[in-house]
Amino acid sequence: MKILVVNPNTTRSMTGKIAAAARAVAWPGTEIIAVNPDMGPVSIEGYYDEAFCVPGLIEEVRKGADGGAEGFIIACFDDPGLDAARSITTAPVIGIAEAAMHTAALVGRSFSVVGTPARAVATIEHLALRYGFERHCRGVCAAEFSVLALEDPKSDAIRLLKSDIRRVVSEGRPDSIILGCAGIAGLSKALSHEFDLPVIDGVIEAVKLTESLAGLGLGTSKANSYAPPLPKPYTGIFARHALLGSGEA
Repeated sequence: MKILVVNPNTTRSMTGKIAAAARAVAWPGTEIIAVNPDMGPVSIEGYYDEAFCVPGLIEEVRKGADGGAEGFIIACFDDPGLDAARSITTAPVIGIAEAAMHTAALVGRSFSVVGTPARAVATIEHLALRYGFERHCRGVCAAEFSVLALEDPKSDAIRLLKSDIRRVVSEGRPDSIILGCAGIAGLSKALSHEFDLPVIDGVIEAVKLTESLAGLGLGTSKANSYAPPLPKPYTGIFARHALLGSGEA
């Protein structure tokens, strides 16, 4: 099974960290290919960054579909471009926020999200509402560090993250903690042990969900919502994104 993990930002060191976390939990027969676009923001922190990451993300999904990928993971906690990506492939496409929230609802009645950039808090709250988990969500904690600080071993990002977890566990008493950024991938096991409750990493959960769906032969429905885009010309710098044939990657 071949799964394409797309980091929608252009920071390759983060892509490498995400790839390592994904490969650590993948089945022996699963090939994890991790990529990032060569255009777009270096990190995704808010609506503006999210808008400009989507064209590069969709291009990577299209190339992955042409390369025989059997599942796709969008490795950004905003789940940017999720619906658009599902519209151009019959394979399963999983966003890491969606995967994390579903998993949290299976292991407890409540969760809190930590590590989310301040500008993305409203996005994550909206996703909890969209996915039907608003009653489970005890809150989204705005991180006091930037996404790129997670790539700097000299930064205080991990110390600040742990401080936020400690405070949220004490004040909100959630059943689990969700790590609200793909840049924190790979730390959930150690943090679960340290804080004695499930700490959920959406990258890891998305790998297992994608493997399960692909293994069951379940893909993205083309019946209605995710039917292929209508063939039509696109103009200007988006001309290459037009679907002029069957309408499906």
